[in-house]
Amino acid sequence: MISAIPTAVDLSGLTKDFSLGLRGVRLRAVDNLSLAIRPGEIFGLLGPNGSGKSTTIKIILGLLRPTSGSCRIFGVSSERVEARLAVGYLPEAPNFYRFLSGRELVTFYGRICGLRGASLAARVLEVIAWVGLAEAADRRVGTYSKGMLQRIGLAQALVHDPQLVILDEPTAGVDPIGAAAITELIRELKARGKTVLITSHLLAQIEDVCDRVAILDKGCLLACGTVAALSTEGKSSTDTLNAAEQAELAQWLSARGKTAAAIGGLSARLDQIFIERVERNRQQVEKRGS
Repeated sequence: MISAIPTAVDLSGLTKDFSLGLRGVRLRAVDNLSLAIRPGEIFGLLGPNGSGKSTTIKIILGLLRPTSGSCRIFGVSSERVEARLAVGYLPEAPNFYRFLSGRELVTFYGRICGLRGASLAARVLEVIAWVGLAEAADRRVGTYSKGMLQRIGLAQALVHDPQLVILDEPTAGVDPIGAAAITELIRELKARGKTVLITSHLLAQIEDVCDRVAILDKGCLLACGTVAALSTEGKSSTDTLNAAEQAELAQWLSARGKTAAAIGGLSARLDQIFIERVERNRQQVEKRGS
């Protein structure tokens, strides 16, 4: 019997507490978080500042140990070194060695990941070309623009051909043209069978590129699913169209030379869903505390 493919990321009851001072006061950064990221999907991890996103990512990367619960990467505990071989990571503000060229930088990280010799050189050329920096490969990283830094950062995250790619605010501070290029690279990762976990405050980008999203606040999971599912969650049947009504509406639009995309703006956008869920959660927290 062929075993099922392991979940790309499996968080089960994940909790992380931090000690504050010497009085035994503890801050709960992640609170009993359980979610699963499927192989080959683009998954958005969303939340306001202080929601637990960074702590969750650090646990996935093996940089922090959970207080309780577990995190597994393709079936391997994130606390084991071998789990990290399957992961590539682009931090929000990469602090690369500015005196190295782009080629030297990616080569350096490739060696850290165990690549050597001709295979390393070939892989460096491949990923630098793929992110569109072949002509700038021998320039010092210190001369790169913000968009170029993000792209060379993506190259170093991919040099060892990981199955899971974690991108923390990959388009932060990047101009619209550069952001669009990075978004296309993310789509290409999915086309190549990679699993992508992305965090961003640019919710329009997340909505455009992600298969599913999870919304966190104060360490708790508020919602998880596709944007379409989250936008209709909790609505009664009177708020949505049945199959016959959808067909009738499509026929009405077609007669006027329109498609269903013409009414796309009527559905809830991700930023609306995000704000509504976070505000509702904070109101509930205040009520419980009063």
